[in-house]
Amino acid sequence: MNRSAEIREALLAAFQAEHLEVIDESESHRGHAGYPEGGQSHFRVRMRAPELSGKSRIAQHRAVHAAIGPTLMGQIHALALEVSG
Repeated sequence: MNRSAEIREALLAAFQAEHLEVIDESESHRGHAGYPEGGQSHFRVRMRAPELSGKSRIAQHRAVHAAIGPTLMGQIHALALEVSG
């Protein structure tokens, strides 16, 4: 399973997402620091989930990071989050 699918699976297990996009942006970072050959290092997550409603931006980001988990987060160089409740 690729990292995009792993991220998606982890978020769907943790949230009742009304909208979820996991976008692999790695190729646009080719040649930059943190780009490993083969990509799967730079991601953007767009998600709307009721569990995030009323939380501060930091709390939302912490919840997403916790859902993805430390092992998978350790394999990601960059994660851009566009999340809301």
